[in-house]
Amino acid sequence: MLCGLALTASSGVAQAQDIVSPPSTGGNGIKVGNGRLHPYFELMSRVDSGVGYFNDAQEQLPGGVSPDLSGEVALHFRPGFRLDIPSSRLAFNLNANLDYVLFTGLMTKGSGAASHMAGAADLLARINPDAPLSLELSDQFARSDRTRTTAIGAGILSLYNEAKARLPWKPGGGAVEVAPSVAYALEFFEPLAASAPVDCGDGVCDPLRADRFDYGNLRVGLESRWRFLPKTAFVLDTGVDMRRYFNDGGPEATLLRALVGVAGLVSPKVAVTAKVGWGQNFGDPGGGTLIAQLEGTYLYGPTLTFKGGYLRTMEPVAAYGIFRDDRGYAEVRSLLGGKLTLRAAGAVDFLSFAGARDDTVVTVDTGPEYQFRPWLTGAMGYTLSKRSSSVDGGGLNYTRHEGYARIVVTY
Repeated sequence: MLCGLALTASSGVAQAQDIVSPPSTGGNGIKVGNGRLHPYFELMSRVDSGVGYFNDAQEQLPGGVSPDLSGEVALHFRPGFRLDIPSSRLAFNLNANLDYVLFTGLMTKGSGAASHMAGAADLLARINPDAPLSLELSDQFARSDRTRTTAIGAGILSLYNEAKARLPWKPGGGAVEVAPSVAYALEFFEPLAASAPVDCGDGVCDPLRADRFDYGNLRVGLESRWRFLPKTAFVLDTGVDMRRYFNDGGPEATLLRALVGVAGLVSPKVAVTAKVGWGQNFGDPGGGTLIAQLEGTYLYGPTLTFKGGYLRTMEPVAAYGIFRDDRGYAEVRSLLGGKLTLRAAGAVDFLSFAGARDDTVVTVDTGPEYQFRPWLTGAMGYTLSKRSSSVDGGGLNYTRHEGYARIVVTY
């Protein structure tokens, strides 16, 4: 799906949302109609070498700037719930949590004032999901220090919400599916702390000025697929993004993208997605480019999966209007003994912004997860984020190390 393509690209470049879902297994939950409500609580500790810019009197330079990103130990307290109600008339799924982020001050003095409330919610309601014509209504909300806007730097809090309506139509038994959709997204920014990096170039990486990039984005799309084989389909995805900024956030964009290709199994163990198309911006400063996706998944065995691919996409972005992302990525995942999951993923993004700016982003994420009981899961991990930009500024040029440990109790 074109929408999925966009989110895949953005999540690999911008910092991925630091919001995780509880495991699908758990206790019996609380019966709600035909479904179940599963409350959960997650406790996570995170050592982060690049949280933000803090007012440490011993490090802050004249003019209210900090020499570099500061590290900190953060504690996350996440109460939440998952509600699943299956139905042939109205299927309902909701996963929501609050996340209180406590900066302990163990690594950087003055960081405690930046402790904040975050959270996330994902809602999906499907009306007549088994009928030839159905309606899907969804909403995605997140507040965290991980933004979807790739142009701006670190040390920024993002408040994001996208509401979407989708109308899947499956005439003739389901071999053909056509699904028009419309979505509207909002994202608002604020600084994590009252300090900014040195040498911020054109000001894009300054957290104190991030609110000028607040935006609304209207997306109208059409997804269609034709299954010419039982497990292989021809796909055609088109969409238009209309990005508007509430303040002086940069050139507005009207971006059309269209891709055609195939997706499905080429053997019992190999799945391939191959799409190619074009992206064209009809707003200022214009511009168009070839876009494509080539992804392969290899199921080595029931418990070992390899995935990798290349993605080239074009997206609207603050300050520059549009940007192009050339991304290579790979992931391996293994399940041992039915309880221990081992995962390692990596990606390299080459970003080209309209206006002669180029960034390179390298990300690595690895760690185990173990299910001690059906209701108790623990995980550890390490994440590396390395970014370099042709624009000066600490918020755009950094190496960030994160180590975390979390435990989740689900009823």
